[in-house]
Amino acid sequence: GYPNVGKSSLINSLKRSRACGVGATPGVTRCLQAVQLDKHIRLLDCPGVVLDSGDPPAAAPLRGALAPQRLRDPLSPACAILHRCPPEQVRGD
Repeated sequence: GYPNVGKSSLINSLKRSRACGVGATPGVTRCLQAVQLDKHIRLLDCPGVVLDSGDPPAAAPLRGALAPQRLRDPLSPACAILHRCPPEQVRGD
């Protein structure tokens, strides 16, 4: 799944304990981890995956592939967001 959508948090909720590390930025889960839920169910927690879609590089941060602090140019993703929004929504009409 995509980074920062709650994969690890869901596993922790189902397990009712802190079985997986969680965080607000991408990259907390670094490797595949198997968590035994009960004797019949094993869940896999894995790092987020964002496949290259051919979109411009500014779109990668919009899919959670990069932590905002690691961006060299934060204006490009911000402009990409603004281009996707209707002008009246941005203006607050």
